[in-house]
Amino acid sequence: MNGDTTRDAIERPRAGRQSASPVSGPRGASVSDGRVRRRGPLRVLGAVVAVPAIIGTVAIPAYAMMPSSDEYASSASYSLTQSQAQDLIVPGLVNKAGVAADSYAVTTKEEIDRQARDAAAAEQAAWSAELASRTPNGNYAVYTVKAEGDDYPWWDQLPDDYGGGLSPLRYYYRECVDFVAWRLNRDAGVTSAPWKWDWSNLASGSAYAWADAWAEKGWPTSSTPVVGAVAWFPYNHVAYVQSINGDGSVNLEEYNQNSDHSYHRRTIPAGEALYLYPPA
Repeated sequence: MNGDTTRDAIERPRAGRQSASPVSGPRGASVSDGRVRRRGPLRVLGAVVAVPAIIGTVAIPAYAMMPSSDEYASSASYSLTQSQAQDLIVPGLVNKAGVAADSYAVTTKEEIDRQARDAAAAEQAAWSAELASRTPNGNYAVYTVKAEGDDYPWWDQLPDDYGGGLSPLRYYYRECVDFVAWRLNRDAGVTSAPWKWDWSNLASGSAYAWADAWAEKGWPTSSTPVVGAVAWFPYNHVAYVQSINGDGSVNLEEYNQNSDHSYHRRTIPAGEALYLYPPA
């Protein structure tokens, strides 16, 4: 009996705890398992604020925030909320643009020939004016007037300075070397092709090299002038010895002595030149 009483005494409180239900206490506090939980005003306020915030964050789309100042205010002229912002406006000038078409002009052979003749005439006129300005009286400067004593056959041809070409002796027209080569041919009795002397067997087109050419070929040279010799000057010039005066001075005939491509005569002391004797 004592054993049963003791076991009953022990089991009854356990059964009482298992079947006990919460009992509301003062100010809405609930009692469970022997402990009291209080719901204060701060807990209630926190729940009221937190729940709407969570719902708003999940359900409402996020929007960028702009500073609330006039500097960042929206533009009425370029507002993207207007439907016109996506319209494409084509300027009226585009519709008025013309269509370019290439055109070609054909120059006839007659026109080309006429232009060539006009250009040649202009060159000759310019050359005549320049020559006339280089000499005191212009008697020998104008190429349409042949100087007295000048038997050079190409006296009226354009020189190299104005687009002229090579003479039949293969030197440039109206250069000193061409004139002297002509005189050497004339003195040898040759006045037409085939020529006895020309660029190929006489000397180069540079007068400066003529003395060396005479030495290389073994042709005689001397400080004593003779008629028909070539008067050679180290400043790149040659002339023809026309005659010798009683005082020993030398009369020369030449072309282009003063760079005017004209015929001239002058007299020099014998010692001013080296004389290249005519080749045999």
